Amino acid sequence: MNPDNSRRWAFILLLLTPALWSVNYLVARLAPGEIGPHMLALCRWALAGSVLGVFAFSELKAKRHLILKNAWHYLVLGALGMWVCGAWVYIGARSTSATNIALIYSLSPVFIVLCASAWLHEKLRSVQWLGIALAFAGLVHVVIKGQWGNLLNVRFAVGDLWIVACAFSWAGYALLMKKWPTDFSPLARLVLTAAGGCVILLPLSVIEAYSGLPLSQTHWGWKSAALIVASGLLPGALAYWAYGAAQKSLGASRTAMALYMGPLWGAMLGWAVLGERVYLFHAVGAALILPGLYLASMAKEMPAKG
Repeated sequence: MNPDNSRRWAFILLLLTPALWSVNYLVARLAPGEIGPHMLALCRWALAGSVLGVFAFSELKAKRHLILKNAWHYLVLGALGMWVCGAWVYIGARSTSATNIALIYSLSPVFIVLCASAWLHEKLRSVQWLGIALAFAGLVHVVIKGQWGNLLNVRFAVGDLWIVACAFSWAGYALLMKKWPTDFSPLARLVLTAAGGCVILLPLSVIEAYSGLPLSQTHWGWKSAALIVASGLLPGALAYWAYGAAQKSLGASRTAMALYMGPLWGAMLGWAVLGERVYLFHAVGAALILPGLYLASMAKEMPAKG
C-alpha cells in the first residue's frame, strides 16, 4: 500500500476507533438484567485477550521466561483497567446514560495530567490549568444536569460517580503503563494485562453469581452471548488494533485526538440505539470539557482507552 493510501486508511481508523469504544457504553446500558457486571467484564477481556493473543503468541512464546518477572504489574494494571474500568462502568450504567458515560470518561486525560503533576511532579503551564478548570466545570455541569441555581437540592445520579471513579482509575492505569518498564510490545503487554484482569475478575464473578442480587445475575442465552461478543470484539480487540494501526501511521499526538470524538459518538449511538435524549446541559458540558481537554493535554501523549 502506498503512503497516501496508508494515511487515508489510518484517518478512517482514527474516526472509527472512538465509535468502537462507544459500543461499550451501549453494552453497559443493555446489560442489566441479562448479565452481571463482573461476569460481563470477565468474559469481555477473556475474549479480547484470546483474540489479541493469537497475534502476540510468537512474542509471548519467545519471552515466556519473562512473564513472571513482573507478574504483579499485570495484576495491578488488570485491576485498574479491566476490573474498575470494566465492571464499574457496567454498574454505573444502571443509573446514568451512555452520553454521560462518554462525556465523563473523556476527562481521563485531564485526570492523567493532574495525577502526573501530583505524583511525578510534572510542572503544568498556565494554559493547562485553564483547561483543567474548564473541563471540571463541564464535568460538574453534566453531573448536576446544569442546575447551578438549585445546587443544594440537586439529586446526583450514583452512576455518574461510578464513572468518575473509572476515569480516575484509567488515569492511574495510564501513568503506571508509562512508569513501569516492560520487556514486551504494547500488544503482548495488553494481552498479559487482560490475563491479569481476568485473574482479578474471576473470584469476583463467582461471588457476584452467588450474591442473589437481581441485577448481578447472569441469564445465559443469545442476549448475554451477544453482549459478550460485542464488548469483547468491538471496543476490545478491534478498537485496540485500530488505535495501534492509526498510531503507527499518524503518530501518538494525532491519534490521541480520537479521544475528543468519544462524547460525540457516545451521544449519537445512545440516541440512535437506546433512544436517549441529548439535553442542553450535555451540549454545554461538552463545550466546556472538550476545549478544556485539549488545553490540559497540550504537549501530553494520551493512551488508548476502552
